[in-house]
Amino acid sequence: MPELPEVEALKDFLADRLVGHEVVRVLPVAISVLKTYDPPVTAVEGHEVTAVRRYGKFLALEAGGLHFVMHLARAGWLQWRDRLPDGVPRPGKGPLALRVALETGEGFDLTEAGTQKRLAVYVVHDPQEVLGVARLGPDPLAADFDERRLARLLGGERRQIKGALRDQGLIAGVGNAYSDEILHAANMSPFKLASSLSPEETRRLYEALRATLAEAVERSRGLAAGRLKAEKKSGLRVHGRTGQPCPVCGDTVREVSFSDSSLQYCPTCQTGGKPLADRRMSRLLK
Repeated sequence: MPELPEVEALKDFLADRLVGHEVVRVLPVAISVLKTYDPPVTAVEGHEVTAVRRYGKFLALEAGGLHFVMHLARAGWLQWRDRLPDGVPRPGKGPLALRVALETGEGFDLTEAGTQKRLAVYVVHDPQEVLGVARLGPDPLAADFDERRLARLLGGERRQIKGALRDQGLIAGVGNAYSDEILHAANMSPFKLASSLSPEETRRLYEALRATLAEAVERSRGLAAGRLKAEKKSGLRVHGRTGQPCPVCGDTVREVSFSDSSLQYCPTCQTGGKPLADRRMSRLLK
């Protein structure tokens, strides 16, 4: 799933290619991708794109006074095409969900792999009409997101810090991969209660949060859309690296699996050398 750094890079990539150009066709291929119907997605046709913005993990194109909002979800992606194929794409079993064409002949496809169709497109007058955007917490890279604000957000959270970091209503843009990376950088167990953090732990978490995301944004800056997935994977230290040595201490990266996801961590760096029990209701082994 693309998270804040990749969506930020996609925003810049699209802004360079879309702003000042006219949308001539919007071609839905999978009806499941459309989450709003009034205005229709075709309402942006014939209008110039004036801006591209990011809201957490959401991307939004502004055209004709409307906002074309996209959420790529777990298995969605955006593929830029310097020259779109001729003809109208037909619904089928392939990954293509929606195509946007410019007057230049360029454009992009929204695709989604797998059987769970969560890729979402909305056309609204105001991004706040999209429930997922309206409920977003603060952006962790915003200038006014400081250590005290993080402490206030976590103060009443009687849940594990891993889940708190992934909650888009608490902090916008962090997902499964970067929450693992942030907690590794902060030397913190993913199962530590968010409300139990000491001032020193809050400081470490804040610094790790900002630095991890800022570094990932910088690595992704200027990359083509097709290279962002590989760049994300290459920059990860523990997430997705089960069984490999931790790049900091050399211990073996371990995993805790859940019904629909997993987390990775380093016992030496994060849990005092103790492995976490690999079951849904995991707790530190005693």
